[in-house]
Amino acid sequence: MSDVWKRDEVESPCVDICVIHTEARLCTGCYRRMDEISQWSRMSSEERAEVMAALPDRSKLVVKRRGGRAARLKRQ
Repeated sequence: MSDVWKRDEVESPCVDICVIHTEARLCTGCYRRMDEISQWSRMSSEERAEVMAALPDRSKLVVKRRGGRAARLKRQ
């Protein structure tokens, strides 16, 4: 096994839902700011851990739309 798979690093919170909430300026999938997303691979383990600790509180800042296009089409 390669050493790259044995590294002791904080994993990324990315869930492959990469949409930035226009008001909160946070990703609606992982709740990171754009600068945190772009710098993630260059952050230290301590910096990543700090970001991860802040994410649960940020989820309250992102109010997701309910229904979207699919719900509107059903109402027609």
